[in-house]
Amino acid sequence: MLFIIGAFFHFLFVLSGKLSIIGAISAVNESVWEHEKMILLPVICWWAIYYALKGNKYGIDINKWFTGLVISLFSSLLTIPFLFYFYTQAFGVEILAVDIFLLLLADFIGQWLGLHFYKHAKSLKVHISIMLVILIVIAFVVFTFNTPHLPLFQDGVAGGYGI
Repeated sequence: MLFIIGAFFHFLFVLSGKLSIIGAISAVNESVWEHEKMILLPVICWWAIYYALKGNKYGIDINKWFTGLVISLFSSLLTIPFLFYFYTQAFGVEILAVDIFLLLLADFIGQWLGLHFYKHAKSLKVHISIMLVILIVIAFVVFTFNTPHLPLFQDGVAGGYGI
């Protein structure tokens, strides 16, 4: 499900008529950074909505659950650039099918690690986890409109940065 919603976030900006507000949360170009938005909100919403619907009913520990969200988000967001730059630089190719697979793999790794930490690790206080998630979202919004001129942020097709 995360994979399908994430794939939708790849096209959301164009489908919206290139609304800036939508660009803040969805990919606005073909940079690695913008493709990370295919992970960002789908993962946050998945963990938050699941907790809202089932947390009290099943006695889910809020501190552990939102620590799991942070771990899931960080690990998913790190998986894509690490593996993308590894395979493109090591083999000198860029393959769309591999790029699509990286989203699926990043979703899997993030969910697996997030749930592993929920079950087996100590947790942060929920307010710290939520603050970390908010800081990550703010970074994505800021870097969409005030984009650093670094390779991670450069559109691989058009060569530009951000919106």
